[in-house]
Amino acid sequence: MTISRRNVLLGGAGLAGAAALPGLGAMPAFAQGAAMPQFKPEPGASLRVLRWSPFVKGEEDAWLANTKKFTEATGIEVRIDKESWEDIRPKAAVAANVGSGPDIVWVWFDDAQQYPDKLLDVTPLANALGAKFGGWYPGNEAYAKADGKFIALPLATIGNAVCYRESWVKDAGFSQFPNETKGFLELAKALKAKNHPMGFTLGHGVGDGNNFCHWVLWSHGGKMVDEQSKVVINSPETVAALKYAAELYKTFIPGTESWLDVNNNRAFIAGEISVTANGVSLYYAAKNDPKLADMAKDIKTTNMPVGPGGVAELTQTTSACIFKYSKFPQAAQAYMAFMFDAPQMNAWIQGASAYCCQTLKAFASNPVWTSDPNHAPYAKASDGSWSTWWRKPPPASAPRKKPPSARKPAPTASIAGEHPRVISRGGSSARDLRFNMPCRRAAPGRAGSAGRAQRRRRATAFPVGEGCPAGRRVPGPTSGASAGSGRASSCLR
Repeated sequence: MTISRRNVLLGGAGLAGAAALPGLGAMPAFAQGAAMPQFKPEPGASLRVLRWSPFVKGEEDAWLANTKKFTEATGIEVRIDKESWEDIRPKAAVAANVGSGPDIVWVWFDDAQQYPDKLLDVTPLANALGAKFGGWYPGNEAYAKADGKFIALPLATIGNAVCYRESWVKDAGFSQFPNETKGFLELAKALKAKNHPMGFTLGHGVGDGNNFCHWVLWSHGGKMVDEQSKVVINSPETVAALKYAAELYKTFIPGTESWLDVNNNRAFIAGEISVTANGVSLYYAAKNDPKLADMAKDIKTTNMPVGPGGVAELTQTTSACIFKYSKFPQAAQAYMAFMFDAPQMNAWIQGASAYCCQTLKAFASNPVWTSDPNHAPYAKASDGSWSTWWRKPPPASAPRKKPPSARKPAPTASIAGEHPRVISRGGSSARDLRFNMPCRRAAPGRAGSAGRAQRRRRATAFPVGEGCPAGRRVPGPTSGASAGSGRASSCLR
């Protein structure tokens, strides 16, 4: 087996083209009671997988080990390529446009909704996995479905939480980390005075910047659209969120407006900042380095503070898609079925050290979630990916605010950029939720039929209005019913 920085080739021979077997034939059997589809890997099948670059080495190692087991059992060669989080999107869009490239790609959030006609319908496999392993978490499922069909397999949710230096927080006069936004701002000012500033990503990366900015907006009760898909970003709540962000920004280390997903990690590990929001990978970067043992002991994690708008967090969903152009669709489905089977999925979740939260409910009992107190804020990332950002309307007896058109117009709060895009309790794109920050890159996949499809309004599988927590929704064609609402809503990319 040869491993390079960007790809690994896992090879084997002898069993490719074997007769059809239940699920995966000679592979370890699935648990009893689940009727798994029959797959016939094509003769001479080999697969290419494109995934995002890992932040936790144990996660990648576990996936590669599972892939090797698959190859040894089936003889199907699997090549795994890696790209940065930002580069996955244009690579996938190009593959969709030209009809050539990896058989399987790991995509972010609503990426699969941009070219659903280019993706293999994996509904039978997804339904069988859901029935077998306690069902999919609704938020992850919604991102993987179009027009009631699974066009992807929900793979994981990458949690987001506050990471902080406990000793510095105490030195700033706080015995406990504040659990609400007012106290959080007071802590930020105190840490700045102690020369231990906070630092939150504001650049156009996939994860951390979106997580932070959407938390600011939602925690103050702001939203992009209402239950009728009417844009309501221009609201007093949004203005309050912007004012809060401006005050908080004054306490940050300089330069955060250009940070991508890796920059806050580096600043934290270098001791330049005291508080940031990140996946558990930041903690493990210190824990796995003997030179940073003291720092690792001082790192604590907690959920984002609660604001006037209530609990609001954004985390990232990722799904695995199989392109229709693949010459080996049966082998590709067999591979994914194997990777979702309990021995492999549990090993992967364990290896990820709480970085990747399960999308199937049965795996919530994985011991990784209780093996370290710092894992707790990440344990419910998938469970909340639907319920946290879906706000039900108040009961009929509750007082209702006048519609935005009947209220005095609030000061304009603009979000710069060219290309809007849906984001679930996780997401990023060419047009991110940034406070008056221009888009620095063009949206991928603008050429060809898939590009034309992206320019059209396309119905997705989310509830109207708050179904897209980032509010990247406008009224559009009703080509598909949205989950939980019986109506359709659209996404512009």
